[in-house]
Amino acid sequence: MGVRHAREYKDILDDLTEAVSAIRDSYSFFEMTGEEWGELGDQEKREVMEALADDVFYGLGEEPVLHVGGGVVAYKPKFHVIEVMVDGKEARIVRLI
Repeated sequence: MGVRHAREYKDILDDLTEAVSAIRDSYSFFEMTGEEWGELGDQEKREVMEALADDVFYGLGEEPVLHVGGGVVAYKPKFHVIEVMVDGKEARIVRLI
């Protein structure tokens, strides 16, 4: 199936990285503990979040909804967006076109 997009992948990945980084415990997607996460430096954390965004993007091609830590990420093909539900109050939208 795949996630259809017209924007440059790098731009989408940058936006998605920022969005999933807002999920408080998104690192748990990789089965990391809070302690392990806390031991990482800023650059390492950025790299982990970028890898997470990349995995999520391709995962949404198979499953339209993924749970990332306490958040939910959903591919909305009708609207050409990825919706990142950070928590019960905040949502972020990543445009695909």
